[in-house]
Amino acid sequence: MTDSFIPAPDTAREMRDALGLFATGVTVVTCQTPRGPLGITVNSFTSVSMDPPLILWCPAKKSRRHDALASAHRFALHVMGEEQDDVTRAFARTGEAFDTCDWDVSEHDVPLIEGCPARFECHIRDRIDAGDHTVIIGHVDRVTTSPAIPRVFLAGNWGQFLHADDN
Repeated sequence: MTDSFIPAPDTAREMRDALGLFATGVTVVTCQTPRGPLGITVNSFTSVSMDPPLILWCPAKKSRRHDALASAHRFALHVMGEEQDDVTRAFARTGEAFDTCDWDVSEHDVPLIEGCPARFECHIRDRIDAGDHTVIIGHVDRVTTSPAIPRVFLAGNWGQFLHADDN
């Protein structure tokens, strides 16, 4: 049986549930602000272009961290691993959760979380107003990878893929 609806304020929960059926990665975005390092957990991330190397992510405008993150000139997007759930949860609660992880600062003063499966250090290329979010397109200046296993988010749950050789 299928179900159809028109997206509207009274079907917002159904819309959120339908969007949640698309598996995404779990990421933390960090930047430097006048008050110090700031981070946020996000799942609105995707690659945009290989040439030039571009990625995007979308902070919600209602977030108290939105303005600081959207106005930063540089950021790092960290693909979080299965061993980093505490870090991911901490950055979902507060932007100052750096005491929950090993981190360093880049030559551009951007906070970098250690041990992530992938990390993309970027400078802002574009900011696009998009309803209740801002689309931030970053030009990737450096990529760092490690053998950690990435975390996946689907239908409100965190998990991971089983690899064929794991069976």
